[in-house]
Amino acid sequence: MATARVGRDLTTPWRVVMVGDRAGDLIESTLITDLSAPAAFDAAWVRPGKSAWDWWNGGKISAVLDSGMNTATFKAFIDFAAANGLQYVTIDEGWYRGAGGGGVVRPGVDVTRTVSEIDIPELVAYGRDRGVGLFLWLNWKALDAQFDAALDQYQAWGIAGIKVDFMDRDDQVMVDWYHRLLGRAAEHRLMVNLHGAFHPTGLARTYPNFITQEGVLGAENNKWSRRITAGHNVTLAYTRMLLGPMDYTPGGFGNQTPETFRDRFLLPTVMTTRAHGLAMFVVYESPLQTVADTPDAYAGQPETAFIGQVPTTWDETRFIAGEIGRSIVLARRKGRDWYVGAMTDDAGRTISLPLDFLGRGRFEATLYADADAPDRTTRSTQAVDASTVLTLALKPSGGAAIRIVPR
Repeated sequence: MATARVGRDLTTPWRVVMVGDRAGDLIESTLITDLSAPAAFDAAWVRPGKSAWDWWNGGKISAVLDSGMNTATFKAFIDFAAANGLQYVTIDEGWYRGAGGGGVVRPGVDVTRTVSEIDIPELVAYGRDRGVGLFLWLNWKALDAQFDAALDQYQAWGIAGIKVDFMDRDDQVMVDWYHRLLGRAAEHRLMVNLHGAFHPTGLARTYPNFITQEGVLGAENNKWSRRITAGHNVTLAYTRMLLGPMDYTPGGFGNQTPETFRDRFLLPTVMTTRAHGLAMFVVYESPLQTVADTPDAYAGQPETAFIGQVPTTWDETRFIAGEIGRSIVLARRKGRDWYVGAMTDDAGRTISLPLDFLGRGRFEATLYADADAPDRTTRSTQAVDASTVLTLALKPSGGAAIRIVPR
């Protein structure tokens, strides 16, 4: 048994008690990351952004006759990303030899070699010409078995980052592996998205290439359950999000009411309004926001512009109003631009939104609000300033998203 005497040095894990007058005040806190050690390397190469993604929607895209895990499909995803202000495309399970087992590593798996249908170097070059980088999905055990060779290969290919999955534990061995992975990935100039991960503990400060992580009951669960309700989404802002970035994977445009929602694995839908979903891009913190739906879902939709415009990192956060599990209104600033996200549970509500946080000057606000159908929004633009008070009428399971820019 270890003992310590008064006056001797004692090193222990830190513990935190966060206290605020309102639950939402804790959202503004950076205490969790502040307590972690600063980075010991130059992270100027780390580039936050938004990523298109194939897995949630099944890799379905009408531009490719036989869409799926092949080069033509991901060129189409890259084209979509480039045309809509997304900086990355994430290629999920199926690109490397022997993949397809999910959490099970099959015999003969090789994460340094691609299946014959997909050409990663060709896709990297195609994306580079269009300003779009690639993230590659990996089972952590398969990566660990070829650790150094794999990271060398991804750097040689010019991959922007990796999405590592199925760790599913937080014992000391796994925590040590996180440090090993993040440190070695930084040496290879690879960003990391940890899926199947435990909750954040501030490591994003120590390893700025640790750009986001799951550790959240997110949108993927719409594929097989009814658990992702509006009330659940609102609660996340007051609970899981206090600890750090979360890769919820928002952006489902197949919006249904809770009564009409049916879970399905391919081309899934969500049981909230489109405005509720847009608000997630403001409310949910994630320097890498993974945009979940098929490019076909966003084609010709006026709300797609908001997804392309909204930042993924912020200079300031203001909690405006809300209660745990019932509603949330959050304002975030990037430069001189402000974004507001409002979300409600399954009860409709009207919210008064004073814009006194704007400070001096005149601004233009573009508001996406709930419409009569869950998969539609009403879009309006108006001049505003710090004296303006907006009224937000949120439908049940609804929300609102606002972009405010100087005039």
